[in-house]
This record gives sequence, C-alpha cells and structure tokens, in this order.
Amino acid sequence: MKITIGVLTGGGDCPGLNAAIRAVARAGTGRGVRVLGIRNGWQGLMENDTLPLFPDTVSGMIERGGTMLGTSRTDPVHPPDHLNKIRDTLEKNGMMGLVVIGGDGTLRAASELYNEGIPLTGIPKTIDNDVFGTEYAIGFDTAVSTVTEGIDRLRTTAESHHRIMVVEVMGRHTGWIAAFAGIAGGADEILIPEVPFTMDTVCRNLKNRYDAGKRFSIVVVAEGVRHEDIVQTPVASCDLDECGHEKFVGVGNLLGKELERRTGIETRVTVPGYVQRGGTPTAFDRVLGTRFGVAAVGQVLDGEPGSMVALQKNSIVTVPLAEVSAGKKPVDADFIRLMQEMLSRRSA
Repeated sequence: MKITIGVLTGGGDCPGLNAAIRAVARAGTGRGVRVLGIRNGWQGLMENDTLPLFPDTVSGMIERGGTMLGTSRTDPVHPPDHLNKIRDTLEKNGMMGLVVIGGDGTLRAASELYNEGIPLTGIPKTIDNDVFGTEYAIGFDTAVSTVTEGIDRLRTTAESHHRIMVVEVMGRHTGWIAAFAGIAGGADEILIPEVPFTMDTVCRNLKNRYDAGKRFSIVVVAEGVRHEDIVQTPVASCDLDECGHEKFVGVGNLLGKELERRTGIETRVTVPGYVQRGGTPTAFDRVLGTRFGVAAVGQVLDGEPGSMVALQKNSIVTVPLAEVSAGKKPVDADFIRLMQEMLSRRSA
C-alpha cells in the first residue's frame, strides 16, 4: 500500500494557500505518495471528508486566492471526542502524517494534537504575519500589496479635497500590515499596537503638516490599536467570533471623528476589510507557498513531525510547534525605528 499523507487549511483564508496545497500534491505524488486533501479544515478531518489530490487536480490553482479545500475554525481538541474522530480518520486512510496550513490558532491546535500523538507538520499562513518563528507567512505580502495600492488611490482624492484619509487595516495584536503598507504608501501617521501614542501628538503632527502647506494626510491604523488611546470615553464591547476573539471594528471611525474634531480638518475613513485577504496572490506568496509545501512533505516523509517549516534569512528551516504556539511575533524594534524615521520627515 502506498504511503498516504493529508493536507488541510485551517482558520481564515488568504492568498497563497492554493500554491502550498499544489506544492504538497505535486511533491508528494512525485515521491510516490498518495496525497489526500481534507475539506474544511479540522471539521473535515473529524468527518473523514477527503479528496485525492493529483497533479491534474491542482493544475491551474497557483494563481487563485482562497483555498480549494475550504476551511473552518473548528476546535479539534475540545471536546475530547474530536481527538478520537481525528484518530479514526487517520487510521481509516492509513495516513502517516498531516500537513497543516494555518495561522497562530491553527498551529496552536496542531501543537496540542502533536502532544496527543498525531503526526503533523505545520505551514504558517496569515496576512497578519504574526506567527512566531518565521520572517514571513503565506498571505502577508499580498495583503500589503493590496493595502498599498489602496493608499496610492486614496492619496489622489485626499490631495484633491484637502482631507485627512484614515485607512484601518487588519492586525489584531500586531501591526505588520499597517507598518509595511504605511511605509510603502508614504503614510504620514502609522498607528500600531506595539507603539504607544497620544492623540495630542498625532493631531499636532498633522496640523503642523497642514500649516506647512501639505493640505492632506494619510493615516494608517491597525485594527488592534486600543480604543482607549483614541478616546477617553468608554467604548461598547465588541462582539466575539466563533473562536472567542474580539471582532475589531470601528477603531478607524473613532480615530477619524476624533481627528476631525481636534484638528478641524475634514477627515474620511476607509476600511478595506476582507478585501485584504482575497484575490490573486503575489509572486512572492506563490513562491513562498511552494517552498513551504515541498519542505513540509519532506518533513512528513522523513518522519520528523511536530515542527513548522519557516522562512529565516531566505532559507527554509524548521521550528518546533511548541515554540511556535508559545507566543506571537510583534513588529520588531528595527522596523519600528525605520517606520519612525520615515514619519519624522513630515514635509516629504
């Protein structure tokens, strides 16, 4: 009987997932392995909902966004019977290992499953780029490119109407998208969770820019910036998603209203929302997904589960899942210094 491995995507979708799935399928079959795609993430694994993957099956998928396998946010560990169902699926299909493509939540669950004896290897994906142990995750580059294009388009209308344009981007706990896209788009203020700020300072900077003859400004803010940093009055609690995460909505609108009130400059707010995680992946994300997929197959076949493939100094390495699940990766000090130096040139 042929060796069988499975591949699934968990959590939110992002561009580049299909490139990784395609690489797992092509690399696996090229090494004489039967590859099963698992539909709808952990949920499909528990339900034994699988799809055989061949090179023909994944043909033409590298340029498509989203995930051809579907995804879900099901918790595979709780309740305990979920684990029994996963073991049953692996046994019925003769799977020697799993390739799990996901963000911090999915990889944290993967680490727990590995501790319970499930052989698996992780691939990092998240537009937030906050997975510990890798410099880049699948989807981040495409999201930054999408936001940067949006900033470029907003600049022309901001300049025409002499407005402040606030752009609220994704970033629950970290500000990687805001920092990268803000620098690439020449933003005049970049507000991220990692860097404390005061509204007095932000308003003074924008007003000084306006008084110096630059009658428009671009402000990029990560959704995870604390409401308390913008307004002192209490803000109603946000709803929670199916994983218990706070739905970050509205920080851009709070900021826009406060900026207009304090500076007297007309302000408009744009929230790209889920546009950031959709569409065609960039060449970088296609190549990154491919590199990760091939490396993950190698890890499974070499009998070295319990790790995540990662990018460090442009080389593919492995990081233990226990380390990956221990924390998030904030915007580092060097990049924050770069961001602040670029923002100090207000008239440029």
